[in-house]
Amino acid sequence: MRVAIAGAGAVGLYIADDLHAAGHEVLLIEQQPSVRERATTAEGVEWKIADACEVSSLREAGLERCDVVVAATGDDEDNLVVSLLAKTEFAVPRVIARVNHPKNEWLFNENWGVDLSVSTPHLITALVEEAVTVGRLVRLLQFEGGQARLVEVTLADDSPAVGKSISEIDVPRDATFVAVVRDEHVVMPRGDTTFQAGDEVLAMVTPDSEDAVRRLLTGSE
Repeated sequence: MRVAIAGAGAVGLYIADDLHAAGHEVLLIEQQPSVRERATTAEGVEWKIADACEVSSLREAGLERCDVVVAATGDDEDNLVVSLLAKTEFAVPRVIARVNHPKNEWLFNENWGVDLSVSTPHLITALVEEAVTVGRLVRLLQFEGGQARLVEVTLADDSPAVGKSISEIDVPRDATFVAVVRDEHVVMPRGDTTFQAGDEVLAMVTPDSEDAVRRLLTGSE
């Protein structure tokens, strides 16, 4: 897989080295030559000193040959422009964008060419809630502009799902349970898997099915 990363800050460099170590072709696009001079990356990571917000620069970088583009600069406006160009001008199949300021997260959707956005502050908040919250649905990640969501619920004693198997629950067609964490072990859910109080249940939902899953697992609207 060939991946282009716009922005060679700490985040971009880490992603580049990680992906390269996994055997992928990686291209770093950075506007400032001084960043390249002081950066240390794994041998084999390609560099392109150019403005990733310019179509001509992306064309020279061969963006049309990339399977994935990661917009990882420290500026949300730049990340949106890179995402839009990657999708509309070069038809990159997968565009992932970094959200620096949570208040801008609503902009990072398919209208701007973003397939998946990652907001570090929101992710940390969700992980904190996931670790300490019982009986409430917590949204961990969003995919495809929010059309697919990974949610988590730690089942309370009074959850309507406790004591029932998955086959006994009226699960919406556009939702699925992907994992149950019980006593520090991961249980792959099947039809005969019976929920217990304290289970951490992970589910993939859509905007239409999220409320139904919330009711099934927490009993609340």
